[in-house]
Amino acid sequence: MNTIMIKLDKDEIRKEDLETAATVLKNGGLVAFPTETVYGLGANALDAQASSKIYKAKGRPSDNPLIVHIAKIEDMESLAKDIPDTAYRLAQVFWPGPLTIIMKKKDCVPYGTTGGLETVGIRLPANKIARDLILHSGVFIAAPSANVSGKPSPTKAEHVQKDLSGRVDLILDGGDATLGLESTIVDLSGDLPMILRPGCITKTMLENVIGPIEYDPVIFSEEPSGVIKPKAPGMKYRHYAPEGTLVIYSGSMDKVTEEINRQAKEKIEEGISVGIIATKETKDYYKYGIIKAIGTRKDEASIAAGLYRILREFDELHTEYIYSESFSDNELGQAIMNRLLKAAGYRIIKLEE
Repeated sequence: MNTIMIKLDKDEIRKEDLETAATVLKNGGLVAFPTETVYGLGANALDAQASSKIYKAKGRPSDNPLIVHIAKIEDMESLAKDIPDTAYRLAQVFWPGPLTIIMKKKDCVPYGTTGGLETVGIRLPANKIARDLILHSGVFIAAPSANVSGKPSPTKAEHVQKDLSGRVDLILDGGDATLGLESTIVDLSGDLPMILRPGCITKTMLENVIGPIEYDPVIFSEEPSGVIKPKAPGMKYRHYAPEGTLVIYSGSMDKVTEEINRQAKEKIEEGISVGIIATKETKDYYKYGIIKAIGTRKDEASIAAGLYRILREFDELHTEYIYSESFSDNELGQAIMNRLLKAAGYRIIKLEE
């Protein structure tokens, strides 16, 4: 397959470029496109055969459900049944935006899109290119992240091209994703609202709108969840992993920097390449290896935005070992650590105080 790349002007999107992508989607093909979170790999959500192409292109397990992207709040009524009032309240506040709502699916949504589940995850993206593509194509778009399954999610069109060139029909280059973490997922299909994946829309923000919400305990597990049937993307399988071995260190910053320096020095003396994920506040404390500042602790959104970019930069350098600081346990920090733990295969070393 010859993959076409179209670079878009975000300020003046050409109708003919959207028409090309829309035609691919209407014909059952695959289009990678930008959202505010990460790049998505899209297909017609109501075409089971088209959805199956997503799984094949990514090498994604077939029980890992896809999120359906819509362009208007009322579109969820075409996809979900028994929609609770809480869904409308959340949609009014957070859509368009990085929130996925899980509800009971209508029969029109194929099991090939939902991973065999009776529920469907729905999101209305804030990215204008994504919304225009949905409207122009006239189809709802099922779209996980546009990467090979298990690798760091793509925040640039170049990341998509590296992973999926020859596997997808078209890539729309709409510039860098701004948030850098996938959407928050909240499940409204049961008796109690539950967060299945943390993101930039936090528990506190959600509770301010609809009241008490629980976290799925899998989110904070430091062990892989191989036995569960995933109700949302990212719950069961290893995700976001770089090529090298990633290890996280937590504890006081003095102990963390001391131990990472020690480990890095030993590895380099053995002829092993080393990368270090630091912050702007700590990067000068490290003496060995390739040191990259992911962002600043004064603005955790900058850390979230930089996470996948940093992991992919180390992949480009074929770094064999990557050592990372841990991050705070506040709500956005929880989302960052959720992704980082999965990327590390749950390798975290807690240093004694």
